[in-house]
Amino acid sequence: MRDHSQDPQGHEGSHGAGNDDRQGPETPAVWTGRATNRAQWLMAAVGAACLALGIELAVDSAWTASLAPLVMAVVGCVAAGLLILYGTLAFVHVAVRVDKDTLEIRCGHIGVPCTRIPLSLVVGADFDPRVTPRQWGGWGYRWRPEKGMGVVVRRGEGFVVRLGDGRTITVTVDDAEAAVRVIRDRLRPLGGRPASA
Repeated sequence: MRDHSQDPQGHEGSHGAGNDDRQGPETPAVWTGRATNRAQWLMAAVGAACLALGIELAVDSAWTASLAPLVMAVVGCVAAGLLILYGTLAFVHVAVRVDKDTLEIRCGHIGVPCTRIPLSLVVGADFDPRVTPRQWGGWGYRWRPEKGMGVVVRRGEGFVVRLGDGRTITVTVDDAEAAVRVIRDRLRPLGGRPASA
């Protein structure tokens, strides 16, 4: 999926990875990008099926021996269905927005969870050509002591942002090289120096 950037006049345009790494008229006022994982819709269907089974058991149950097993089955199916639905729909895609002050990362169709990072806290950004859910222990919002925080919705390219306190944030997004270039360009006026790889 291509990134959609806005120039200072508000026009959208596509900025490929071939642009040079310098502050100039090519740097958009706002850069936006996203990544989507269509395979997670299958998991959402499984969650919906669990939820439907729980409702079906509650409404049309022929169990007469004991109420406790029925309640446990209904609650278990409904809870599992809701957890699977939220877990997949919240991380079916990620949207990234970089303006002159902030890096914003929004997940899912309603944008929750959302992370806003002031660029004043960022000391560098790097391109990672191969981010996989296996590295992070699955899809979604992840944290690993040796890797920091990750927002992983699919395998493939992403970027890694380094914060001044030593934390790192990895995000899978299409055209991650453009995101890195824009973030680095935003850091130059703040720190007076290039954000090296």
